[in-house]
Amino acid sequence: MMLLSAILPTFLLSAVVSGAPIRRQASKTDILVYQFADVLERLETEFYSQALAKFQDPDFTSAGFGNTAIPKELFSTIAGDEAAHTSIIDSTLISLGAEPVTNCKFDFGDALKDVATMAATARVIENVGVSAYLGGANLLENKELLVAAASILSIEARHQSLLNILNTATSIPSAFDMALSPSQILAIAGGFISGCDLGIPANPALKITNSGTPVPGTKLTFESAGIPSGVDTSTLTCQMMTGGAAFALALPFDNCVVPNINGPVYIFIVNGTQPLLNSQVNQATGTILAGPAPAFIDSVPETLGQVVKAAPRAVASTTTISGAEATGLFNAANPADQSLSPSSTSEASTATATSSAAESTSTGSSPITVLGWSTTSGDSTSGDSTASSSSSDPSGYY
Repeated sequence: MMLLSAILPTFLLSAVVSGAPIRRQASKTDILVYQFADVLERLETEFYSQALAKFQDPDFTSAGFGNTAIPKELFSTIAGDEAAHTSIIDSTLISLGAEPVTNCKFDFGDALKDVATMAATARVIENVGVSAYLGGANLLENKELLVAAASILSIEARHQSLLNILNTATSIPSAFDMALSPSQILAIAGGFISGCDLGIPANPALKITNSGTPVPGTKLTFESAGIPSGVDTSTLTCQMMTGGAAFALALPFDNCVVPNINGPVYIFIVNGTQPLLNSQVNQATGTILAGPAPAFIDSVPETLGQVVKAAPRAVASTTTISGAEATGLFNAANPADQSLSPSSTSEASTATATSSAAESTSTGSSPITVLGWSTTSGDSTSGDSTASSSSSDPSGYY
């Protein structure tokens, strides 16, 4: 908490420290929203804790990460953020005279079977976290609590972008995110949670039964306890909600073909053809039979994700030295050609400094220091001057 008090904005600290004034203003709904957020933050914290405890460098390598430090650092950072969120929400609930929700159990099952599945699941969890905070904004009555929740929402959105990159997808696929209600959130996350009950009914979960990853043109099939047995499916629609759209795309249940979209999509099964509004204020939730089910349609992968997964590269390092030093190095590397005198300090001699310095490392000249790293004679095992002029990037990537 010492570190939290040093970095949290004053409005969030007042929500924690000045308990009495906020206690008079917080409604039962406000407390329920924060308790629900508490459960989700604990879910995220436990997910990353289990993942980091289970997976080691070889697991990340098997998942295609050339530099295992990158995903491990990012997952560790996200885990720390989620733990901080849990701590501050607990403190806020206590300041409001309410109890944190500590009796939930979390079982992630096959979501942690390997790094690739874990990273894909983390992407869903963070996307759902963003939607949960957006949906909760519609329910909070206390403005101070609303702004405090928004300060967490923005961090969840950053996690979302980082995980898009780790999954070699578009980092920011849309200019807008989507809000979901608590019941809709539980349709997705409820399968991981047991042992606690906030009194919030969950929408029936919706499972996409297709094998493989959906892409534009994929005809989706579903199963859900919320779809009545023997129902006339011609009366149903599958509805796809995407960021920035005013309403969902309503398609026939039996011909639910993924359109040419990119990024996250929430899919609902609806009784009727009226498109759902992309609004938690005005959405006709009574027609929803099941869902949403989350999916990612990664039709526009970014180069950034490929770079993150690439193996570390040796990076050529350069330095600028004086003309006289360049001449000396040149003459040492080329004893048959002494035509350049030490007094020649032209721009041309300076321009050859990098290649000359590299060549000198193979001929026994004294060490030179390049960007803080020493290149010593005899280090090179090759006569290639370019290889001799390279030093490994200490970070392992660039």
